[in-house]
Amino acid sequence: MQDFIPLFLLNKIAWFWRINPAARETTFVSGMNIITRIKDPRYFQIVVLGSLLGFGIVMLDFGIHGYNALAIMATAQIVQWLGTKACGLPRFDPLSALITSLSLTLLLRTEFATLAALAAVIAIGSKFLIRVNGKHVFNPANFALVAMMLVSDRVWVSGGQWGSAAIGALALACLGFLVLTRARRAETTVAFIAFYGLLVFGRALWLNDPITIPLHQVQSGALLIFAFFMISDPKTAPHAALGRVLFAALVASVAFCIQFIFYQPNGPILALIMCAPLVPLIDKFLHGNGYHWTQPSSVQSQPYKGAL
Repeated sequence: MQDFIPLFLLNKIAWFWRINPAARETTFVSGMNIITRIKDPRYFQIVVLGSLLGFGIVMLDFGIHGYNALAIMATAQIVQWLGTKACGLPRFDPLSALITSLSLTLLLRTEFATLAALAAVIAIGSKFLIRVNGKHVFNPANFALVAMMLVSDRVWVSGGQWGSAAIGALALACLGFLVLTRARRAETTVAFIAFYGLLVFGRALWLNDPITIPLHQVQSGALLIFAFFMISDPKTAPHAALGRVLFAALVASVAFCIQFIFYQPNGPILALIMCAPLVPLIDKFLHGNGYHWTQPSSVQSQPYKGAL
């Protein structure tokens, strides 16, 4: 049954394309020259996340099932395409859906391909359905992870698969920072790590814990992936730089309370979904320019208002 699910999804894609002529009229990501494509930070995100995933599978034995990864990636593209058609967007853009797929594959664990596919449906669907002022509220991967953990005890987040070696954490951080500097939203991650680290190390000093304990806590692979690829999402972060710093500090504080006061796992992931609805309020008081991914030169003057 598990092997059947990915084949069914791929057949569904072919079926949509074959019987629906309108599908062939939806423009793919085109009109970009090589230089313009390179400037799009999503390509860097895909390379980095794909490399992390490959390294984890080959070198660290993540235990990721191939049928789960295929189910997530195929389903995400189907839902992205359906959302594009339903919203009347002028082109189908697979990049953001692929980034969400890679993030889900890295963090989500389940034995069932159907649950993995459902996570992809929830993630991409949230971009089109939950919006305020033309902007989706929740980071898609974050929303799907929390939703799936709430509805099923067969889904969990794998947080320790990267180990706690300092060299591994440093390498992951450097790769992530490369992505962030391309997306010009580095202050969100820097602020989150600074505030969260300050709280964790401050707690250790208060309790007279050895320094190795907070060092181990901030070297979690899931924490770094969260900081560099989830909270930093430029499409869901506040528009103003000051707003992003304040938002990062708020998420760090809530995550610390969840993790070290209520002793619940996945503090940052839960904190982000709790704080995300405050972003429209921050944008109302701290004005800034909205973020738009690099687009074809022919439409530069009219950025899309959809869920791209």
